Amino acid sequence: MRQYRQYLATGVVAFCIAIIFASCAATKNVPYFKDIPDSTKEKMIVDAPYTDPVIIPDDILSVTIVTIDPNTSAPVNQAAAVPVASSNMGTPELVPGLLVDKNGDITLPIIGAVKVAGLTSYQAKALIKSRASKYYKDPDVQLRFANFKITVLGEVERPASYVVPNEKINIFDALGMAGDMTIYAQKENVLLMRDTLNDKKLIRLNLNNKNIVGSPYFYIQANDVIYVEPNKYKIASTDAYRNRYFAIAAAVLSVMIVAISKLL
Repeated sequence: MRQYRQYLATGVVAFCIAIIFASCAATKNVPYFKDIPDSTKEKMIVDAPYTDPVIIPDDILSVTIVTIDPNTSAPVNQAAAVPVASSNMGTPELVPGLLVDKNGDITLPIIGAVKVAGLTSYQAKALIKSRASKYYKDPDVQLRFANFKITVLGEVERPASYVVPNEKINIFDALGMAGDMTIYAQKENVLLMRDTLNDKKLIRLNLNNKNIVGSPYFYIQANDVIYVEPNKYKIASTDAYRNRYFAIAAAVLSVMIVAISKLL
């Protein structure tokens, strides 16, 4: 009987130690590209072809028409601004630019409505230049996205929406803007949500696989949302306080059992 109690006490102590270590354990940050061997040999990976983002309704475009005489194009370049939701949920911010309406058009003074939805910024620039040539001699058109916004959520250091000045940005650039993933991130199961002209795409990406560099979703587009899911250790850490108190109670109980077994 005494030996049974000792075995029981030993088992309880071992269980308590395991609980304590489990509750306090933290995983190491899993590196990107785990399938690339750790060696000094050069590794060649085919990069994904970059395609210009396509304009969709609700985009905001900054359009400037440049002519020899700036005064002649001044009416077209009158400052316009579109109110957008602010990051602090306060007064809407004004973003300089032209809103692409539900029909896919922007409206320029003098030139009128121009359908740009479904076009890249380069194609829209060429179309506006063609329309502006009816009113101006040798006009030059400058066009860019004024609200090239991406959103990074989940297990990153600074989840938020970010306005990107450069249209050519890849998924690692986006994660870098958000302070990179935390140690609790699932790098092999990152969700990308993308709006298109007709639907919304949901894509799972494995950032531990070197082939991500060649994926058609390697480059980010305007209004993309990146969601980094937590791993099992983060889920377990939500019960850290409960586990800690449970471990302390179990440790006290084990000490009592050991003391009683020695008395009997």
